[in-house]
Amino acid sequence: MLSIKQVLNFYINSSIHVALAVFSLSYITLLEFNIPYDKSVLYFIFFASITGYNFVKYFEVAKLQHRSLKPWLKLIQVFSVACFVLMCLYCLELEENTRLYIAGFAVITFLYAIPLLPKKKLLDNYKNLRNIGGLKVFLIAFVWVGVTVFIPLLNAHYSIDESVVIISVQRFLFVIMLMLPFEIRDLQFDSIKLYTIPQNLGIIGTKIIGVFLGLLMFVLEFFKQELIINQLVVLFVIIVITILFALFSKVKQGRYYAAFWVEGLPILWLLLYLIFI
Repeated sequence: MLSIKQVLNFYINSSIHVALAVFSLSYITLLEFNIPYDKSVLYFIFFASITGYNFVKYFEVAKLQHRSLKPWLKLIQVFSVACFVLMCLYCLELEENTRLYIAGFAVITFLYAIPLLPKKKLLDNYKNLRNIGGLKVFLIAFVWVGVTVFIPLLNAHYSIDESVVIISVQRFLFVIMLMLPFEIRDLQFDSIKLYTIPQNLGIIGTKIIGVFLGLLMFVLEFFKQELIINQLVVLFVIIVITILFALFSKVKQGRYYAAFWVEGLPILWLLLYLIFI
């Protein structure tokens, strides 16, 4: 019989948790712009997130050890294929212009994992986007903004206005804040050629950046055309919690500190939004 720990590990390792985080931010976008619940968009984003993340995480492992994969990895492979099929089915329900837009992010995901880029453009031995020095965090934030803000709005034919720009910048800052505990955790493993934020600024400097990004994210809320108090309070709570997670981050952190608790903050944000707004 499976233990709770085994189920939790599969939940995290199979990218269900991060997919729920992406799903939550996408749902928040619909709520913020008063767009009706769009099952096709949200389910596509959920299954695409699982497919994309598992492809990035396990491509090299599966390629090198395809004949001797561990049972848990084989299970994740089967699960990922099922999610890929569901992703394709929901993609067919999206608007044509949305599918064209999604194709661009599919290319980025592919280049993020597959070593196709010219070696002379990189600072390490691996020819993919994830190993270009200093790019990883910002690339992830860019993709999350493109998926969680623009895909829902594009499929709803919502015009890009000032509010969309502000929310996009806020979302970009938020994702970078979420990444900081991961960056600090991975400081002991990352190549020095990656030029991550902690490698450049140190752990204390990274935490200061997290506080600054949170304050900037909160201030931007006051530039929106309409200021909703409940929404402002929920945003403040999420920012404070996110900053605290960054401040208490350390290299030797618990196994689930970043992978479960930090990555679950978008889910908490959605729950607070649904309850109080």
